Parts: sequence; C-alpha cells; structure tokens
Amino acid sequence: MDVQRKRALLLIGAAAAFLIVLAGRSVLSVLIQIKPYDEPLIWMVEHIGSIPIMLATGLLIFAFFYYWVRGRIFNKAQRAAKAERELEQLEARGSGARLFQTLRWRFLLIFIVSMGLTGCLLVIGHAFISYLIFKDPNSLGLKWVINNIGSPILMTICGILLFFIVFYLTTSSMIGYLKQITTGLQVIAKGQLDHSIPVKTTDELGLLAHNINRMSRQLSLSIEEERNTEKTKNDLITGVSHDLRTPLTSILGFLEAIEDDRYKDEVELRYYVNIAHEKSRGLKRLIDDLFEYTKYNNQDELDIRELDLIGFLRQLAEEFVPSLNKADMVCRIDAPDGAMLIAADGESLVRAFENIMTNAINYGSQGKFIDIRVAVEDGQAVIAFSNYGEPIAKQELPRLFERFYRVEQSRSTHTGGSGLGLAIVKSIVERHRGTITVRSSKKETVFEIRLPLYS
Repeated sequence: MDVQRKRALLLIGAAAAFLIVLAGRSVLSVLIQIKPYDEPLIWMVEHIGSIPIMLATGLLIFAFFYYWVRGRIFNKAQRAAKAERELEQLEARGSGARLFQTLRWRFLLIFIVSMGLTGCLLVIGHAFISYLIFKDPNSLGLKWVINNIGSPILMTICGILLFFIVFYLTTSSMIGYLKQITTGLQVIAKGQLDHSIPVKTTDELGLLAHNINRMSRQLSLSIEEERNTEKTKNDLITGVSHDLRTPLTSILGFLEAIEDDRYKDEVELRYYVNIAHEKSRGLKRLIDDLFEYTKYNNQDELDIRELDLIGFLRQLAEEFVPSLNKADMVCRIDAPDGAMLIAADGESLVRAFENIMTNAINYGSQGKFIDIRVAVEDGQAVIAFSNYGEPIAKQELPRLFERFYRVEQSRSTHTGGSGLGLAIVKSIVERHRGTITVRSSKKETVFEIRLPLYS
C-alpha cells in the first residue's frame, strides 16, 4: 500500500470512528433514562468514566475499520495471492488441516453474528419504544399494540424478521462470490481459458475457484501442446518431403538418362552412376538421421549407467583423429585430473558428442583447433565445445536446434548435413535431464552442455 492511500485510510477511519462514537453517545444518553438499562450504564459511567469509555470504543472502532477496509479494498491482489499460497499449503498438509476453514464454520459464525446483531437491534428497538412511551404516555397506537398483541409476541415476530434480514445481509458476500464463480465457469465454458476466477477465501469456495483456475490453465496448456504437436508433425512432414524429393528427383533423372541410353560413352555412363550413387548415399544419411531423431525423441528408456565423462571425451577425441587430420585440425581437452562421473546412456551420448564434433569440423576448420573444456558448476558437469571458424549470426542462434534448420540455406550436401544433427543433440541432452546452449562471437563459437553428476 502506498503512503497516500494509507493516509487517506487513516483519516477516513478516524472520521468514521468519531461519528460512530457520537451516535453511540446519543443512544446511550437515551438508554440511561430507561429501565432496566439505566442501572448498568450509570454504574459504568460512575466507575469508569464516560471519556475512557468513549476513547476505548473509538480506538476499537478505528482499528476494526482500518484493518477491515485495508484488507477488503486496498489489498485485493495481495489477499488473492495469500489465499492461493494458503490453499497450496493446505493441500500439501491434507484435508485435516482445514478443520476451522470450512463453510460449516463460516455459516456457524454467520449464525452467531446474526443472532447477536438481532439481539442488539431488539434491545435498541425496545429501548426506543420505551423512550417513546416515556415521552408520550398518551401514545394510543403503541399502547394498543402492546396491550392487544403483547410485547413478548411482538419482540418474537420482530426478532424473526430481523434475523432473516441480518442473515441475508451477512451471507450476501458468500452468495455473491458463488455467483462470481458460476459466471467464471460460464466464461471458461465458452472457450476463454485465460479467464481467472479470483481466489478470495481459503474455504471450499476458494478451493473450488483455485481448482477451476488450475484446471483452466492445464486445459489451455494441453490445447497449446496439441497445437504445437500438430504443427511439429506438419513441419516434419514438410521438411522430410523437401529433403527427400530433391536427391530422389536427381537420382531418377540420371537413371532415366541411363535407361534411355542418353550418354556418349562409358566414361559419361560411370559419371552418371557415380552421381546417382552419391545422391543415394546422401539419401541414406538423411533417412538414418530421421530414424535417429525419432528414436531419441521418443520416450524409450535409456540405458543409464555410471560413466567417466573425462575418459569418455578423451576416447571420443582419439576416434576423431583421422577426421581432424584430414581437416588439418587438432582437438585439445582441458579437464580436471581424475574421473568425473555422470549418469548417462553412453550409446546415445556419444551420438550427441559426435554430432557436435562433426559440426565443429565442418564449420570451424579455419580455426585449426577444437577445444573441449570440462568443469563442475552447481552440481553439474559442464562440457564446452569451442571452434574458431566463422561466427554465427546472432539472429541464427535461437534456431540452431530446430529440425531441418541450417545456417547455410541452400541445403547443399557439400556445405552441410540434413539439418537434424543439432536437433538430435538437443533431444539426447534433454533426455539426460541436461541443457545445451550456444554462443558465438568473432573469437569463438561455443556449444555448452550441462549434465547432472552421478549420485
């Protein structure tokens, strides 16, 4: 709450307390003249004093008004957040913890308050009528009602009517909140899943609103995931169709030329056959990548075992020595001494690291080095693969791990692969409960993988 609102609330509370105390003083001035209320009121005034009584009453009224209004008007968002937290804690503890936070207790409290207020109103009404009779003994109307109906019957009838009125007024907020929940449900039923019902209480109504909001959020997420799945499927079909059609069209073209004898001599025939063979091998690589992507993207169980990460990376670097020599590159490993244990599926993890190494060789051969740095941070193993080739444009970085996305847009097999390599890496790393990020500058391009340590 800001300072201006707090000051305004203090002034309003003080004014309200002052006016209520004045009104109460006027009522007591009347009651002190009427039996049987005169004796206890005279005793309180003589032994306590009217000023202390007025001050104490004013302070109580001010405190009640200040905290009630502050909670009801100025802190709706905070109250809703607090109610949400309390409901989550109550759900964690179980239903037994909600003994005194149920609608039964609220109705019981409302019943007690209604009875008390009805009694107070009857006392005030009785005193007022007694005062009128005292002031005007010749009031035939009041005397006739009392003589012909009887004061007990009259007070009983008024008490029942007053109780129903007070009960209706004290339950209006609860019924209004129930109507608000019903209206919110109707809005959600029409498809507005982002609509949120305010959580005002921690009883069954608040829990109902909390669960409806949670259901709405989960339903919205499910629909969004279904849309994303459908889009992913369509994108996959589009990408596969594009990447399969191009080499297949080329293969069919050369085979038709051979079938129709449209070649000059055996040299040209072997040239056509070699091109068809290369295109077929590229097609096989694409199909293998698709198979691996779907394999690692499915929820098949991984063969998780204890794995020495440093020894694993050194063995990987040795296996890449021929490819590194061919590209005139050197792989350097900077890792702590000893073993660093992680829980991983060695077969799938080697596929991920191979894809990153192959990517570094294809695009970073100008830098002559591939550096692998290993460290431990926050209970995780951090593996950074660095190459020193051409930097990747900043706008390209967020899309590197998408299926079929390639920085080189021509999709030529001479300048890159199928566009599935890094998508496979991301899928494998995430299935190991890890993360992968990339950053690129003029100095270096770094693929950083974080995997949980073995425990």
